[in-house]
Amino acid sequence: MSDTVSFGYEEISPEEKEQRVGAVFSNVARKYDVMNDAMSAGMHRLWKDKFVRRVKPRPGEQILDMAGGTGDIAFRMEKLCAAITVADINQDMLDVGIERAMDRGIDTLVWSRQNAEELSFPDRFFDAYTIAFGIRNVTRIDKALAEAFRVLKYGGRFFCLEFSTTEWPGFKEMYDGYSHKLVPRIGQMIAGDAESYRYLIESIRRFPPMPEFEGMIRKAGFKHTKVEPIMGGLVAIHSGWKV
Repeated sequence: MSDTVSFGYEEISPEEKEQRVGAVFSNVARKYDVMNDAMSAGMHRLWKDKFVRRVKPRPGEQILDMAGGTGDIAFRMEKLCAAITVADINQDMLDVGIERAMDRGIDTLVWSRQNAEELSFPDRFFDAYTIAFGIRNVTRIDKALAEAFRVLKYGGRFFCLEFSTTEWPGFKEMYDGYSHKLVPRIGQMIAGDAESYRYLIESIRRFPPMPEFEGMIRKAGFKHTKVEPIMGGLVAIHSGWKV
């Protein structure tokens, strides 16, 4: 096993990645949702809506929303009367989510600081595990997937929404130019932080292609895995079942 992991286009130690990713999200926490709108022209809202429709939260279910930070996915699922635990390794992101929940009058969510690679929850506790735009920032993705499998009940379902590589001819080149050249500038204008957004774009480029990531999900023990590309694979919904 390599003793380095990717941080954007750099190769660094796992310990350094955890620290630097933490700094990135602490820096962008307050402007995270505004930047999501700016970078995706609001499309991230439609992607998240579709994602939650695939999860199909049911009343009374226990669902873990990992890397749920600012609450975007949890707020959508909470409307369907599921019991949601929002977990994130970054307290600044959680603090933003808690403030947003208070502004909305939502007091049914559980907020928990957790490392995706070492969850404190018991085995076979949750009915579903969701993670949206967070798995690529995990230091050891295989460990996070193993933990997701562990905390799910038999019959539990895993859903991951993540950027990938679009396969639409022409669009890929246009998007690459936009993301590498313009997103850091937008980050500087809106959040006062170009470097954090440069890392976030680079992390997308280093994330495994859809078939490879699906293989990692299967290797963690999940069955009936599926990949649903959106916009030709710019974004993808990955899913699997613990049976």
